[in-house]
Amino acid sequence: MKSNSNPSTALWRRTGLSAALAAGLLLAGCASTQATHPQDPYEGYNRAMTSFNDSVDKAVLKPAATAYQTVTPQPVRTGVTNFFGNLGDLWSMVNHALQGNGEKAYNHMVRFTTNTVLGIGGLLDIATEMRVERDKQDFGLTLASWGVKPGPYLVLPFLGPSTVRDTVALPADWWGHPMDRMHPVSHRNSLLGLRLVDARANLLNATDTLDAAALDRYTLIRDFYLKQRDPASRQHNDDNAGRVESYDD
Repeated sequence: MKSNSNPSTALWRRTGLSAALAAGLLLAGCASTQATHPQDPYEGYNRAMTSFNDSVDKAVLKPAATAYQTVTPQPVRTGVTNFFGNLGDLWSMVNHALQGNGEKAYNHMVRFTTNTVLGIGGLLDIATEMRVERDKQDFGLTLASWGVKPGPYLVLPFLGPSTVRDTVALPADWWGHPMDRMHPVSHRNSLLGLRLVDARANLLNATDTLDAAALDRYTLIRDFYLKQRDPASRQHNDDNAGRVESYDD
């Protein structure tokens, strides 16, 4: 069936996201701050943007995620998480191939085909039960494997922790994710909203623990993010670490 989506809708969507990123970068460039971390020269701006994102989370995302967790049975939530993880395996496969890691690219092809066919479209994670491990990758990590330095740490509006390298890589991640090809646009946007709420629901316990334990929440998140985005650290800590998906993933 021919899609009835309006091409201008997708254009405005991309333009709006690009404008948000550009605004963040402009503010970072204008920020005057005495950095306490060599990779965080824009700490003043980053802390302010973190406070803004936290306010949005407290007002919108966390209540929505809490309600979703309350009314949705655990097996259904697990199926939703598996479904989006299965879609992400395709983009991880591409990035492993771009990094020259043929074995892991093949593993993620096996993961996707197995879970799609035997796992009812990805609702069941059969591949993990078969011990075909997931090693989530994105284009920022691909650039890192090509020797591109991360650049300064940046906190982006709505999207959260990033670096200059990872910010430059975001358009490729958006374009490469299978959801970008989904039509009509209304269905894609509905799935995008579900994915965002499901991802936030999966982090509820972790963020509550972080809020209770961290003396400086900003510093802890920044240092954790930078370590997880360092290829050298990932080689010694293969725990599928990386940017929280925000196709927006």
